[in-house]
Amino acid sequence: MKKIWMIIVLLSFFNSEAHAVLQTKEIKYKVGGTEFTGFLAFDDAKAGKRPGILVVHEWWGHDDYARKRATLLAELGYTAFALDMYGSGKLAKHPEDAKKFMQAAVGQLPQAEKRFKAAYEVLLKQETVDPKNIAAIGYCMGGGIVLHMARTGVVALKGVASFHGNFAFATQTSSEVGRSKTKVLAFTGGADPFVPMESVQAFVKSMTEAGINYELLSYPGVKHSFTVSHADKKGKQFGLPLVYDAAADKDSWQRTQGFFKEIFQ
Repeated sequence: MKKIWMIIVLLSFFNSEAHAVLQTKEIKYKVGGTEFTGFLAFDDAKAGKRPGILVVHEWWGHDDYARKRATLLAELGYTAFALDMYGSGKLAKHPEDAKKFMQAAVGQLPQAEKRFKAAYEVLLKQETVDPKNIAAIGYCMGGGIVLHMARTGVVALKGVASFHGNFAFATQTSSEVGRSKTKVLAFTGGADPFVPMESVQAFVKSMTEAGINYELLSYPGVKHSFTVSHADKKGKQFGLPLVYDAAADKDSWQRTQGFFKEIFQ
């Protein structure tokens, strides 16, 4: 009987481990009467509260790529929420549509701030999130948005990481010295025509004047959307300088992991 009891215990243990898997779900929320759909991911094998990270999508909209990054963050032990800047169902298939969606979302930065803040509050309400440890990452348009949020201090963020982000969003508004304590990590492609040298210089100047703790890494010869594995396909389809770079993708992601360990320690 003792051996049978031990087997039952072991089976029970393995079954409980099998149920400890990555959890994902869509969350709908509203901003000014408009519905948005976000994507939450966390590992239920990890006990207690943990840092929360917002993921802001490219100008194409809330797509599978943003969800993939949220899932990767969840695998690292964080609770991640890929937010929606456009509204439920708004996903661009052509650059012209992406441009229209982007202008509607961030043409007026106060509007973009409201949408970001709404998603931020959704993340804070999650049982697995430590509300004192929140960060954000963003890609392309999303990269510019997280940089803007870091400068303005609209919400409390420990840090933000921007990948091939639009620096123009981060330099449109002034920021008083000491207003924001958010740490910034920015990655850009040295051959990205969407982020020319003048834009990089303006970014450095604005961050320095605002007294923000930032680090900027530029990858020589690398173009836009270097972290997106399917970037080349869209680049060829629409004649855009979108090129995936495996080395830059790997390096920027590893540095981001170290960045999060630093700000959340």
